[in-house]
Amino acid sequence: MDTTSNSIQHNLCSVRERLERREEQLSPYASRSIDGVRSTPEEPSDTRTEFQRDRDRVIHTNSFRRLKHKSQVFVAPQGDHFTTRLTHVIEVAQVGRSIARGLNLNEDLVEAIGLGHDLGHTPFGHIGESVLNQMLPDGFHHSRHSVRLITQLEKDGKGLNLTEHVIDGIRNHSKPEGKFLSRSAVANLSLEAQIVRISDALAYLAHDILDALRSDFFKVEELPNEAIDALGVRHSQRIDAVVRGVIESSWDCTGEIDVEVSDGEGGDRPWIRMSPELSNIVTELRVFMFERFYHPISASAEGRKAAAIVGVLFEHFTRHPDLIPFWLRELSGSDQRAAADYVCGMTDNFALMMAEQVKPGLSDGVFQGRI
Repeated sequence: MDTTSNSIQHNLCSVRERLERREEQLSPYASRSIDGVRSTPEEPSDTRTEFQRDRDRVIHTNSFRRLKHKSQVFVAPQGDHFTTRLTHVIEVAQVGRSIARGLNLNEDLVEAIGLGHDLGHTPFGHIGESVLNQMLPDGFHHSRHSVRLITQLEKDGKGLNLTEHVIDGIRNHSKPEGKFLSRSAVANLSLEAQIVRISDALAYLAHDILDALRSDFFKVEELPNEAIDALGVRHSQRIDAVVRGVIESSWDCTGEIDVEVSDGEGGDRPWIRMSPELSNIVTELRVFMFERFYHPISASAEGRKAAAIVGVLFEHFTRHPDLIPFWLRELSGSDQRAAADYVCGMTDNFALMMAEQVKPGLSDGVFQGRI
């Protein structure tokens, strides 16, 4: 290698080193990419930090690309402006980065977790997930399957070899119905993983309200009065209000003030949160959305059709495992798990096409009411 080549190589290496030095200026509570650990050690990149590499690996997966044709709430939405699983994860990453930037935490880690947190979703969103959860002996959950994808299934069984920081954030992003904000619920998570956990809920509430209004499920004045008063009536107002609220209530995460313990749960580290008042409002709004939007969609004729499609496909491929790619059967270990892995990887469109081949007419009416 000549002198010029050596100089260029040195300059490239200095790019990553410069990025890592910038992370030294983050909050003392922030995660740093230099601490990122992979199950299989690798030589560092010349131009990217470890968390930036993870983000890029997520974006270039087949699973990520398929999110553009996977449901968020509506089954196989036909309108151009309905949310899909892909636009959802992009919005989660955007909300999360805004919060991380405000608190001087690691934006790259938040982005990597946010973009990868829903890779394991089935076709037709939580409707398909519920079906597989009932049919598999050990159940099914999209967060566990997201981890399964990035550690075992992607790249034809090689996995992505992501850092433990990102894997842990993806594994623990999911939340129960009702109240989900408490120090104990996030006690072992990095602040960046906590940001994605809360940003997921904030993002889907905001964009799902838009979808519900667009499809006339309810009118804006039917939203809880406290939510309208606190968050406004426009999408931008809702996003701004919750992002500001999280940053204000979590300011001790910057390391600029002493840790405030105000919830009676103890602990000596800061955590990502909202004020009790805003938390109650968001919880009430979330309950409203489950009652008025999420559950009715699942119980609708289209929702029942979608559930039937996932069930029929799972049973079909369990009986005919030879139709599943050989490498996936080898990795899955059982015909049922292989069928679940295969069906879970399908987009809404591919699942509809396969359903028509297996049982013609099964998908009739699945687009009812979708424009």
